[in-house]
Amino acid sequence: MGSQAAWRLAARGAEVVGYDRFAPGHDRSAAGGETRIFRSAHFEESRWVPLLKHADVLWEELQRETGRELRRLTGCLLMGPTEHRQMATVLESIAEHGLDHEVLDVDALAKRFPQYRLEEGEAAVLDRRAGFIRPELSVQTAARRAEELGARIRRYTEVKEIVPVGSGVEVRTDSCSERFDAVVVTVGPWVNDLLPDLPWEVEVRRLVSAWYTPTTEAWFGEERPAFIRTAPHHFYGLPSPDGVSVKIGLNRTLHRLIDGPDRLERTVQPEELEIFTELLGRFLPDLHPDPTRLSVYMEGYTESDRPLVGPLPGAGNENVILLAGFSGHGFKLSPAFGDIAADLALDGDSAQPIDFITTVGRITA
Repeated sequence: MGSQAAWRLAARGAEVVGYDRFAPGHDRSAAGGETRIFRSAHFEESRWVPLLKHADVLWEELQRETGRELRRLTGCLLMGPTEHRQMATVLESIAEHGLDHEVLDVDALAKRFPQYRLEEGEAAVLDRRAGFIRPELSVQTAARRAEELGARIRRYTEVKEIVPVGSGVEVRTDSCSERFDAVVVTVGPWVNDLLPDLPWEVEVRRLVSAWYTPTTEAWFGEERPAFIRTAPHHFYGLPSPDGVSVKIGLNRTLHRLIDGPDRLERTVQPEELEIFTELLGRFLPDLHPDPTRLSVYMEGYTESDRPLVGPLPGAGNENVILLAGFSGHGFKLSPAFGDIAADLALDGDSAQPIDFITTVGRITA
């Protein structure tokens, strides 16, 4: 979110200074693991689709401006029980917004994508305007593009405090204090540390990604869609661009709650792999059951799964714009929310349809 906000602000001619406690493209939070899913359809809420379309346009724009392939549209299979609410929401959003798709029943999926298994009463929707994003490269590229447009990024500089002062905001680090007209806060799982008085709780959860090698050639045919399974077995995956492995991730309920981002345990214990083994044996039997790689990341979740977006509540806080708690759904939308942050910081409002999410400045604490 930070690198995208810096790009969108700098593109409008704003004077931008960015702070990163590490450096753009690091793997200390959620933006890691070489691939993240982009999709046009949405399980949870069809009102996300206009924002996904806006992000789609901006991903293309960032690629054109930089000449880097940040995203590849391979499609994404959305799978689950046909009677489940989330599958119904997918079909509703597709119909409402005219999304390019295809519905596959058990037999059709087995013929076209034999590496996946559907059970009785299940179906798959192939979202064609979908695929994978390269997260580390995307963050670095957006930050570098912002710098090309005049932004300055202070690497390995931790922000200790953000203090509204008069009509502006002061950013304090160990080495200096700087004053700005507005500040966009995009600190991910560190939001509770930097803003301890938030009236909303952002849970920090530890997530494990695992990479498995295929035992058949079906995984790397001409079509290599990402995939997401919904209830009652929530997990997702992406065939790697190099054709060697498949990345598997789990959903929120299977992510361990942690005390804070500075107390993240990065070692994966053998018993943590049991759920992966169970899901692969049932739904993806053509993957070797032993992972070749394991990585640990963090994400921030709100109770509603809707993010905190907008100026902080309270007198004097209108120039502190918060983007936090994207609950595992944020990366694909990051250029759209970077653009929204630019709207809010420069104009005080945004024309993007964000009223349905937790827009913080419109909520009474």
